[in-house]
Amino acid sequence: MSGLEIPTWDPETALLIGAILLEAIVLYVGYGGLERLIGPRFMKLVIGGEADAQ
Repeated sequence: MSGLEIPTWDPETALLIGAILLEAIVLYVGYGGLERLIGPRFMKLVIGGEADAQ
C-alpha cells in the first residue's frame, strides 16, 4: 500500500533542518537585540526629526 511506509531519516536532511532552525534562532535573537539598542533612537529620529536624534 502506498503511503503507509515508515519514513527513514537521512542524516544530511536532519543536519539541514537543524542548521535552518539554528539560523532562525540566531536571527531572531540578533534582530531583537538590535531593536532594543537602536529602536528607541531610530523611532525618535523618524517621529521627531533630526533635532531629537542628537
